[in-house]
Amino acid sequence: MGKWSTKTKRLALALGLVVSLFMATCTSLTFTARSLPLRRARAHLLRSSFSTFCPNLVPKSLPCPLWSSSFSFCLDKLHHTHKSTSLSPPPFSLSSTSFSSMAAPSTEDSPNPLLSDFVFPPFDVVEPKHVRPGIRALIKQLESELVELEKNVEPSWPKLVEPLEKIVDKLTVIWGIVNHLKSVKDSPELRSAIEEVQPEKVEFSLRLGQSKPIYDAFKAIRESKEWPTLREARKRIVESQIKEAILNGVALEDEKRDQFNKIQQELEKLSHKFEANVLDATKKFEKLITDKTEIEGLPATFLGVAAQTAVSKGHKDATAENGPWIITLDQPSFMAVMLHSRNRSLREEVYRAYVTRASGGDLDNTPIIDQILKLRVEKAKLLGYKNYAEVSMAMKMATVDKAQELLETLRSASWNPAVQDMEDLKAFSKGQGAAEGDDLSHWDISFWSERLRESKYDINEEELRPFFSLPKVMDGLFNLAKMLFGIDIEPADGLAPVWNKDVRFYGIKDPSGSPVAYFYFDPYSRPSEKRGGAWMDEVVSRSRVMSQDGISSRLPIAHMVCNQTPPVGGKPSLMTFREVETVFHEFGHALQHMLTKEDEGLVSGIRGIEWDAVELPSQFMENWCYHRDTLMSIAKHYETGESLPEEVYKKLLVARTYRAGSLSLRQIRFASVDLELHTNYIPGESETIFDVDQRICERTQVIPPLPEDRFLCSFLHIFAGGYAAGYYSYKWAEVLSADAFSAFEDTGLDNPEAVKATGHRFRETILALGGGKPPLEVFVEFRGREPSPEPLLRHSGLLPVTAA
Repeated sequence: MGKWSTKTKRLALALGLVVSLFMATCTSLTFTARSLPLRRARAHLLRSSFSTFCPNLVPKSLPCPLWSSSFSFCLDKLHHTHKSTSLSPPPFSLSSTSFSSMAAPSTEDSPNPLLSDFVFPPFDVVEPKHVRPGIRALIKQLESELVELEKNVEPSWPKLVEPLEKIVDKLTVIWGIVNHLKSVKDSPELRSAIEEVQPEKVEFSLRLGQSKPIYDAFKAIRESKEWPTLREARKRIVESQIKEAILNGVALEDEKRDQFNKIQQELEKLSHKFEANVLDATKKFEKLITDKTEIEGLPATFLGVAAQTAVSKGHKDATAENGPWIITLDQPSFMAVMLHSRNRSLREEVYRAYVTRASGGDLDNTPIIDQILKLRVEKAKLLGYKNYAEVSMAMKMATVDKAQELLETLRSASWNPAVQDMEDLKAFSKGQGAAEGDDLSHWDISFWSERLRESKYDINEEELRPFFSLPKVMDGLFNLAKMLFGIDIEPADGLAPVWNKDVRFYGIKDPSGSPVAYFYFDPYSRPSEKRGGAWMDEVVSRSRVMSQDGISSRLPIAHMVCNQTPPVGGKPSLMTFREVETVFHEFGHALQHMLTKEDEGLVSGIRGIEWDAVELPSQFMENWCYHRDTLMSIAKHYETGESLPEEVYKKLLVARTYRAGSLSLRQIRFASVDLELHTNYIPGESETIFDVDQRICERTQVIPPLPEDRFLCSFLHIFAGGYAAGYYSYKWAEVLSADAFSAFEDTGLDNPEAVKATGHRFRETILALGGGKPPLEVFVEFRGREPSPEPLLRHSGLLPVTAA
């Protein structure tokens, strides 16, 4: 055996350190149910400050950082004409208590749809005018139920947890409808209505989260003689609710509790304002182009979209061929310019606009960030913690130290490859005669990276689009789910009301033909009303308590939202490979929500899962985009039916690790800035938030950011989502997901029976157990051992190869 190089030894040592991080975490942590409070982190997505009481109820998402979060009137009452479908409506309704008794008429003859009995959310008829009376009537009803619960509470499941879950569920579902519409169908009227009633919702959430009778009852259950006999999921609920109550201020004295509540109210208000500013700043930028010479390099697919945007803005004669075209900061538009525009000045203008969004004028998020950070520190001190990161980590797998160690390990493994990436770009661009070759700037990196990738692997992303039509991609994804998890996914359009004509609705059946879940899919970008990014969120969760009509459990419903290129000129939506990965990612989240077998509603599906483990199934599903049989099943030319050439598939496989070091550092920058701002940064001192970012970038970015870079002003994840002091979770969960996929590699990806057997085991553990069991134990049950980072470094091309 040959000797290892010094570099190899260093990386091997780093690998050993990562292993020790997980081993230490495994042995030292007490796992409590769930993750950090806040909207699906949703990439806001259930942003109920009610999640102050039930943070576990916060779904998940925003998979692509910075490119990138129920029911309806009875169907016969709506007189909807439904398309034929073999699926029946789910055998449950919203809750055991009808809302009809508290319906507040929004007009003289029209009841409020938010307060009516329904099977699926009335997304098609809820309007801004329904929000104020609907939410206020809901809160009034829930306050009455809470008083009743506190008066009759006993330390037993029927007298404590079941009535509590019903209160929690009603607020989750109804507020979820309103908040979802704000994300996908935003309007000034809807935003105003939500902002007006939000303080009332937060006030009730705090009242619920700080209920001393409920807190004492949970403690009594833990201290009872029946405690040892409770199954693990119920123990997780009890432990979680006790810890969350403490984090929600239940133990604070009157004056401190009042201060805590004011902080919570203000944080919720600031979070909504932050998100609104980002949305408005993104919509505000429009670049009208009339000269063909300025669009050189931009793909025809994108020009069609840009012309459609121009038509919507009053340029009725705009065409893809002749323009005019409108460039926006919406994701498909921004990425098209960065990757393909040969007009360097256009790239610079769009890039500068993107990284300075919401950083000036009436939409400036800078003071909002400072106030958010200041209030988070105050909140942490009230709760007895040194900083907000410690509050965040209280409900996660990791600790602050372990998260920082992992990031540094991955940073050191990524730095030299990232430096080499930059040298390769400089050499290539100079070889192509680029004047900027000696001094590449940020608006050059993506463009020349794409040109080098095309040259190195002979892969042109735009030329691949015709092979990835949305209908074919979804068919392949559903077939993969059938093969791995034994489920059938069928269109059920017309069964449930939708918020936009492009939204699809699906049902999932088990092998016996019985429905197990439903989900909505909203695929296309709508810059004028829809938040950017991609996310999955829950509509309702699986629940025994919320079941009706003799059915054992209410079935879960999810929605998946993306922002990909819409159909143009009679063609289907033709996707980039990145968009394909995004759909697979969000579907992974949805699968964990929908295929849960846990009937305790507070820990079913994605509820109750520690935040830094919740990305496991989503990142796991992305791996299948590189699986030959899966990719070749979806990669069919939309016109000819021709399969993606074998040599192109092999190039995609090789190109998977292209610039892996640079991409890894990008994520580490975001995660490191997040942790620094929530551990050591002191608002109001001489060092600004942007100084912190610049300092972190010295170790995480090969070329420094622009002095005027203000990406923090649009960092929704940590200032308007649930990732505060938790962005590291992407890397933490990536270790878990890569190792989970390696189980399929170990059994043989070319062995269908072995893949099915491993898929079944994955479903019965990772997807089925939800938050009812600590995620580390769930992983070990699936994998047979504790996690190893080796598969992640290997998949990323960052694992050194031993010399022969």
